[in-house]
Amino acid sequence: MKKQIPFLCAFVMLLAHIGAAQSELRFPPKVEAGAAFSVPTSGSGEATLYIVGPGDALQRRVQLGEKISFGADDLHNAGHYVAILGAGSSSQSAQFDVIPSQQPASLSFLAKPSRLAVNRENGISGVAYIFDIFGNLVLKPEDVSFQLADATGGAQSRSSTSHDGVAFVQMNSAPKAGAAHFQASLAGVHATRVVEQVPGDPCSIRMTAHPAPNQRVLLQTDPVRDCSGNPVPDGTIVTFTETYEGRASTVDVPLKRGVAQTELPAENGAVISAAAGVVLGNEIRWSGR
Repeated sequence: MKKQIPFLCAFVMLLAHIGAAQSELRFPPKVEAGAAFSVPTSGSGEATLYIVGPGDALQRRVQLGEKISFGADDLHNAGHYVAILGAGSSSQSAQFDVIPSQQPASLSFLAKPSRLAVNRENGISGVAYIFDIFGNLVLKPEDVSFQLADATGGAQSRSSTSHDGVAFVQMNSAPKAGAAHFQASLAGVHATRVVEQVPGDPCSIRMTAHPAPNQRVLLQTDPVRDCSGNPVPDGTIVTFTETYEGRASTVDVPLKRGVAQTELPAENGAVISAAAGVVLGNEIRWSGR
């Protein structure tokens, strides 16, 4: 029967038995997590078996001279274990490793950032952690496939060989804005994340000017787009500047439906310009026409 032992108690007993150990138990040096196996014993009478490992401690009464059998649910946390078999004043000890199952069962997939601009080379990073059915990292190399599918139906595919249970890849963001589905897959196991790809900075700005009532001039931009042709999001600020006789007047206007418009005083000979961030648009010298 499997029995949990408080850590401090198990540790004290472990030290005592190791000090009195006289022979070695014949545990296999490596046991796959979840594997059933047995260990032979010698002698006669009853003894107590203690096993201490990562996050677990077991106590079991056994009959000497018979095999000690372990089922699939007994040892499944990967790591280094110490076993002590105590009978009266004598004891036997063994050390062995529980290794991860060789069959991947799940992926933990991280994608960063969750939101970025279009057309960024190697701008998206994906990291996949490979686990067996018991939650142990699968340490043997595995080929993980990564695919990034964008909103237009385009897709990038890359593969990466895991190292110590981890596979890493970098992808380019797509030319077109929209949600992209980023997937990692391995042997029928897959995990998906969504990466939002948004338009980049404005590529150019073109504005027009027209007379307006009350000695004003109406200024309006063409639809503002990034360098890949994606509409720049509404709310992006466009700054209109009017310079006249050494004085400058500015007004900040957010894009609405891709366009920014405003009115400024109609000063004959004034120079009017528009800008968004570091991108400058065309200049207009207002002549009243």
